[in-house]
Amino acid sequence: MKILCIGRNYAEHIAELQNETPDAPVIFAKPDTALLQRNQPFFIPDFSQDIHHEIELVLRICRNGKNIEEKFAPTYFDAIGLGIDFTARDLQSKLKSKGLPWELAKGFDGSAPLSQEFIPVADFPDLKNINFRLEVNGEVRQQGNSGLMLHDFSKIISYISQFITLKMGDLLFTGTPSGVGPVKLGDQLTGYIEDRQLLNLAVK
Repeated sequence: MKILCIGRNYAEHIAELQNETPDAPVIFAKPDTALLQRNQPFFIPDFSQDIHHEIELVLRICRNGKNIEEKFAPTYFDAIGLGIDFTARDLQSKLKSKGLPWELAKGFDGSAPLSQEFIPVADFPDLKNINFRLEVNGEVRQQGNSGLMLHDFSKIISYISQFITLKMGDLLFTGTPSGVGPVKLGDQLTGYIEDRQLLNLAVK
């Protein structure tokens, strides 16, 4: 099982971090030890003073595929869940300033909370109009809609599969909307697709 992630896929998020808009999807990976499941608490690591939340729709890959055409891409995922891409922003900035890879800032243990429940694709009337949000202590911090993605689900799957074979069970984090920000000790994070709560975890 692989965890593949898309960076810079929402224009407002690109603007808030003052990044350049990429011509193609930005891809990075997290190891399986990054997974945090069953609403287990997230423990702030001691190597960072600035952990940011990034809520994302997550696709569950259901077929093996290589060089997938966009028109066939929808048949390669069967359900959509919710995940958080926790990012050690201070470590990421330090690594980026030196031109170094920033995997350590994204792939540390517990950096990928994942909803236990995934919603079948057939339950969504329109895959380009899925609302999702993250609340911190009951306050909405991030709101997104799949229609605002720079690269939609099919484009992401097709693009990745040119370089990396997708396999059944792989997880694809599809990018975060604007509103990212730091978490602190004692925060309670809840994530929703539409009005369906899929994530609920404490920061410790």
